[in-house]
Amino acid sequence: MGYLFETVKDRKVPKIAWNMRFLILIALWSAFCFLHSFMITPFFIDFVKKNTGTSYRYYRLFYNIFSTLILVPVVIYSYSVMQKPFFTWHGYLLAVKYFMLMAGLGILYAGSRHYNMRTFLGINQIHAGVNHGLINTSGTIEKRGIMGVVRHPFYSGSFLLIWAGNLDTTRLIINIILSLYLVVGTMLEERKLLSELGDVYRDYQKEVSMLFPWKYIKRQLKSN
Repeated sequence: MGYLFETVKDRKVPKIAWNMRFLILIALWSAFCFLHSFMITPFFIDFVKKNTGTSYRYYRLFYNIFSTLILVPVVIYSYSVMQKPFFTWHGYLLAVKYFMLMAGLGILYAGSRHYNMRTFLGINQIHAGVNHGLINTSGTIEKRGIMGVVRHPFYSGSFLLIWAGNLDTTRLIINIILSLYLVVGTMLEERKLLSELGDVYRDYQKEVSMLFPWKYIKRQLKSN
């Protein structure tokens, strides 16, 4: 049986072989997102706590290093199978692209002002001997600034940034997987924070939206 061919990056490759590359791409990104989320589930966290004792304070640092190491080959493979974009931001759409970029970067920056990066990286946990779910500067729930707009600004900003680029089939697949991961990962983190903080965090959920500032916008419209 002869191969069906399609042109990719100005060269002909077997269509069947190219589809297999997409399946590998989906498998790699899905595996990364699964591991990244599974390692912060209450089930796995409890397992680590029970089996590591005082060494648990190193877990956040290990988690960040491990996540970076497994992400590198996934990104390298993704670049190797990218193609010519079927969608590019141009004309009046450039205004939308730059708005998404500026908003995404602005939200990330605003979030970083509230987060303690040493805690985010896992350094403070090693010195303090504890490892809790909050990574902000105060160690308590904050409602100032961006934290009064969305509960997870890093995830909100990341969502805008990943969709602000041009799209080929590879990027579209990655964006869809990462978008699902951001939602699922946020919900898992929400469960963890609820188990640690209880009603205090539940009240925060009622006041502030998770990823997109619907409640904040509603409050602003009512006040005007």
